[in-house]
Amino acid sequence: MSDPRLGVRPSFAAATGAVYTAQLARARVARVPLLFVAAFQSIGIMLLLKGIAAHHDTLTGRQIVAGATVLVTAFVCLNLLAQRIGALRAEGGLDHYAALDVPGPAVALGAAGSYATLTVPGAVVTALVGCALFDLPYRGLWILVLVLPLAGASLAGVGTLLGLLAPRAELATVAGQLGMTVVLFLGLIPGERLPIVLRGVRAVVPSTYAVDALAATFRRRVDWQGVVVDLVVCLAVAVASLALAGAVFRRSVR
Repeated sequence: MSDPRLGVRPSFAAATGAVYTAQLARARVARVPLLFVAAFQSIGIMLLLKGIAAHHDTLTGRQIVAGATVLVTAFVCLNLLAQRIGALRAEGGLDHYAALDVPGPAVALGAAGSYATLTVPGAVVTALVGCALFDLPYRGLWILVLVLPLAGASLAGVGTLLGLLAPRAELATVAGQLGMTVVLFLGLIPGERLPIVLRGVRAVVPSTYAVDALAATFRRRVDWQGVVVDLVVCLAVAVASLALAGAVFRRSVR
């Protein structure tokens, strides 16, 4: 990672790339479960909700498709990453990265990116299937180029924090699964149809902004200003959570 003779710390990009490559080699072993479980889970949810949603309820249809698409990313970047970071912490793997002087956010971003890379096709397929099921326009799906990485980065920061702060690896697994359940529940239900208390909870869940940004592109008249605001919120949460994860990472390996 760095030349001990020169004492030069690797750049953030170089460190992220190294972690990404190392974790991708491991993630390839589980690529089939990742591709099938993450995508089929979301498609199954859409099929189930299609049967109970009102036929002409386009608001719910937009929300279901957007929520199910982002859920594919949440399954990896929140749930699996929390488990992976918790396992690395328990096995001493984080000490290895600390010895190589890798920044904490680079560990989170590299590990999340390695898993998320394998789920991008699943997220795209989920969005396409959802548009076909609920008769939604395909023209706005280009926004996935922004929605998926920003949602993934923001959730990766949260997943990393869960993995680092959990006392044991088993608790990190539980926390990751609970977090994904929150993303699932609050992402599939339109915000205006939630009780006031839950609207407040929804406002602090970063994935809901990615869901709202994607859902907005299914409208006939897209509020692009609102889409940009939602994506900026995702970016801000990603930067803040990854920075906090970096501070927790440095403290946890001292």
